[in-house]
Amino acid sequence: MSQNIYDNPEFFAGYATLDRSVKGLDGAPEWPTIQAMLPALQGKNILDLGCGYGWFCRYARDNHAASVVGLDISQKMLTQAQSMTQGDGIIYQRKDLETLTLSPNSFDLVYSSLALHYLRDIERLLVTIYQSLTPGGMLVFSAEHPIYTAPLNQGWIKDKTGQQSWPVNHYQQEGERISNWFADGVIKQHRKLATWINALIAAGFEIVCVDEWGPSAEQIAENPALDEEKERPMVFLLSARKPG
Repeated sequence: MSQNIYDNPEFFAGYATLDRSVKGLDGAPEWPTIQAMLPALQGKNILDLGCGYGWFCRYARDNHAASVVGLDISQKMLTQAQSMTQGDGIIYQRKDLETLTLSPNSFDLVYSSLALHYLRDIERLLVTIYQSLTPGGMLVFSAEHPIYTAPLNQGWIKDKTGQQSWPVNHYQQEGERISNWFADGVIKQHRKLATWINALIAAGFEIVCVDEWGPSAEQIAENPALDEEKERPMVFLLSARKPG
């Protein structure tokens, strides 16, 4: 079973303070880029893996998706999503993505935002997603970038001149990484970018676009805290298609 850190009260309270929790999709600086990678949503059957507060689920419904399903392992996240969702058109369910099963040819789009880097067996999940997509269906997701997850202790190193650098030691050593982010002992999985891409290819996907996201000058001007993000990619965005 996956670690359910989002049901940790300390972690959940900390996560609630993030811009992406308070402002939704507009609070996620990578959203305009990943939004441009999405297919048209009208009339589509859509699955959101790690749906959190349900921001994308509501966006998809409001853009005339035929059906929307949001899955999350955290009951606290699902309760919050339900409380923020008015009206019909979205089904929220508690599921562990490590053991997820899905009906074949049931979705036109599978979406995930910053959830897949928690999973140990990404290969199994990608095969499951592929089989669940209709021919021509798409997977669009974001995950923490391997440059960000590589070091055993994630953090900037500052030299005598004040220059900040991000260590990439242990990049080749894939596996578990422990971070203390809002709570101690948050378990994530580090895998090389090649491993992500080859797992997608092995599952049958055609890679459409990979973006090693960084903030624009305009975003930094609006939010100076993003300035350090231009020094190394914290997340990557990827879209892939099931041929057909």
